[in-house]
Amino acid sequence: MSNAKLDSKVVQNLKDVAQKLRIHSITSTQAAKSGHPTSCASLAEIMTVLFFQQMRLNLKHPRDPSSDRLVLSKGHAAPILYAAWAEAGLFPVEELRNLRKVDSDLEGHPTPRLSFVDVSTGSLGQGISVAAGMAYVGKYLDKADYRTYVIVGDGEATEGAVWESLHFAGHYCLDNLCVIFDMNKVFCSDVGTEMEVYRERLDAFGFNALVLNGHDIDELVKAFINAASTKGKPTALLARTVKGKDFLGIEGIEEMHAQPLGKRAEAAIKHLQMKIANPNVRLSPKKVGKCGHAPEVHINNIMLCSPPNYRLGDSVAPRLAYGTALAKIAADNPRVIALDGDTKNSTYADKMRNAFPERFIECFTAQQNLVGVAVGATCRRRTVAFVSTHATFFTRAFDQIRMGAISHTNVNFAGSHCGCSIGEDGPSQMGLEDIAMFRSIPGSTVFYPTDAVSTERAVELAANTKGVCFIRTTYPNTTVIYNNDEVFAVGLGKVVRQKPSDEVLLIGAGVTLYECLAAAERLEEDCITARVIDPFTVKPLDVRLLVKHGKLCRGRIVVVEDHYQQGGLGEAVLSALADYRNFVVKHLYVTTVPRSGPPAVLLDMFGVSSRNIYKASLAIMKK
Repeated sequence: MSNAKLDSKVVQNLKDVAQKLRIHSITSTQAAKSGHPTSCASLAEIMTVLFFQQMRLNLKHPRDPSSDRLVLSKGHAAPILYAAWAEAGLFPVEELRNLRKVDSDLEGHPTPRLSFVDVSTGSLGQGISVAAGMAYVGKYLDKADYRTYVIVGDGEATEGAVWESLHFAGHYCLDNLCVIFDMNKVFCSDVGTEMEVYRERLDAFGFNALVLNGHDIDELVKAFINAASTKGKPTALLARTVKGKDFLGIEGIEEMHAQPLGKRAEAAIKHLQMKIANPNVRLSPKKVGKCGHAPEVHINNIMLCSPPNYRLGDSVAPRLAYGTALAKIAADNPRVIALDGDTKNSTYADKMRNAFPERFIECFTAQQNLVGVAVGATCRRRTVAFVSTHATFFTRAFDQIRMGAISHTNVNFAGSHCGCSIGEDGPSQMGLEDIAMFRSIPGSTVFYPTDAVSTERAVELAANTKGVCFIRTTYPNTTVIYNNDEVFAVGLGKVVRQKPSDEVLLIGAGVTLYECLAAAERLEEDCITARVIDPFTVKPLDVRLLVKHGKLCRGRIVVVEDHYQQGGLGEAVLSALADYRNFVVKHLYVTTVPRSGPPAVLLDMFGVSSRNIYKASLAIMKK
C-alpha cells in the first residue's frame, strides 16, 4: 500500500462524516419502518472515503460520462448510498426521511429512477459483472480516466456469478476497476484464515488483492491510492468490517440484520453524535478533471451500411444473416459492440469479430456474466450492445435479464438454436422457452424473423429500439421470401400468401412459416385456400393485421410454433384476440420434451409440421 499519510484534521473530518452517514441510515430506516441500517453501518467509512476522498463526481450531472462510477451490489445498503449523495449536496438531507415511500424515488434498493444510479441492484451477485462492463468500456472503448468501483457483500460472494465476473475482470486486466468486499460477517477465531482464503482466490483470478480494516480511514485511503496506481490488473479490497459498527448495544449482533433499530434508535443516535468532533463538517467530492474525458458518442439512427443482398429462393440460415447484419451496423457506427458466450462460429457473431475485433468481447461460457457485462457496457449510453448465444442458454441468466429491464437497459439479445428444428443436438440445446421468457420482460421487443432479409432488418431495428430486444435466429437454412427492399417495422406483420377465397388463416414464424406455406399448398389441392401471415415481431404483435385477416378468413385461425405451449406465439395470438368475438383458434406447438433426430422428422413427430397444420386446418373448417 501507499505510505502517504493524511492530515489529522482531514482524517477527523472523514470520521465525522462517516458517523453522520450512520445517523442518516438510522433516521431514514426508522421513518420507513424497514430497511437494513446495520448493513449500512459497516460501510460508513468506505462510503465516506469513496465520496469525499477518491471519486471524481459531477453533482450537476451525476451521469456525466467522464465521472467515476459506483455500483452498490449489496443493494439493501441503499440508505447509506443515498446518505452519501445527500451529504455531498445532490439533494437535501431531509429527503432521506422519504426512504421507501411510494411517492419517493429513494426505493428500498437502488434503481435508475434516481439520476445517480446507473443500474438496479439488490438481486445479489450481479454488481461486479455490471461494473466490469463499465470498466471494459472505459479502458478499451472510451480510453478515458474514469474509474469504476463496486461494493460487494460477503454473503453474495458465494454466488457463482461473482466468480464469473471476477474471472472476466482479471482476464481483461481491468486496472480501472476496484472491487470492495464488505466483509461484515460476525467472525470468530477464523477471521484471519477466512480473509486469507479470499485473498488467495482473488490473487489466482488475477487481482491485486489487499486485506485491510474497513473502518480505518488511513488504511482505506492508502488502499484506494494503491488501486489507482496498480497497472495491468484490477484491485480487490477485502475490508474487514463490523455489522452495526458503533451502534450502541447493537454492534456485531447478527439478529439485528434487516430491521430498523426501533426503540434502540435514540440511544444509538446519541452515541454516534458524541463521536462527532465537528457536527457542522461539510465535505465536497472531487470534481471531474479536465483531462482524460470520455469522448462524445452518438448511438442514434444506426443503419446497415449496405442493404440485404440476397436472391429470392436463396437458402440462408437466419443465424448467418444475423452475423452479417451485426458486422454491417458495426461498420455504420463505432459504438456497436458484440458480446458472445463462446458460441461465435455457431451464432455467427464471429463475423463481427473478424471485421471489428476491438469491439468483440468474448465472455466465455458464463452467461450470467455475459448479460451483466452487456448491461454495464450500455450504461450512460456509451454503446449499443448485441449479446449472442444459444437461445436456451439465456434461461440461466434470466435474473440478470430481468434486472437489466428494471435498470432500463437497451441491450439486444440474439438466441440461435431455437426449437426442435435444430435436430440431432437434442433437447438440451433446443430453445423452447425463450419466447416466453423474453415476452415476460417488461418493455421488451421480441423479433422472430423468418428469412435472411427480415433477419438483417430485425438487427437494424433492434439497434434503434429502446428496452430489451430479443432476436430469435433460426438454426437451419430457410428460403429467402422477401425482396431486399422490403420494409419492416416493429409491430407490423406481413401477409405472405393470400387469395380472396381464403377460408383459414395460418400464422407461423421461422421454420413454421414454411410449414404453413407447405400446408396451404396441400389444402389448395383439396380446393381450400389458406392465407399465411408472418408476424415478424411476437411482441408487440400486429393485432390489427391478425384481426383484419382473421375476419376475412371467417374467423378460423391456426397458429403454429416451434416452441412449447406456454408463453410463445400461440398464447400471444390468443391473448390478442381475447377482446374479439367470432374467432376459433387452433394452436399447434411442441407438445413435450423432444429428442434427437432429423429436423423434419422432429417437426412432424412433435406436432408442428405441414402435415399437422393441414389436419388442424381441416378440423377447424368443420367448426
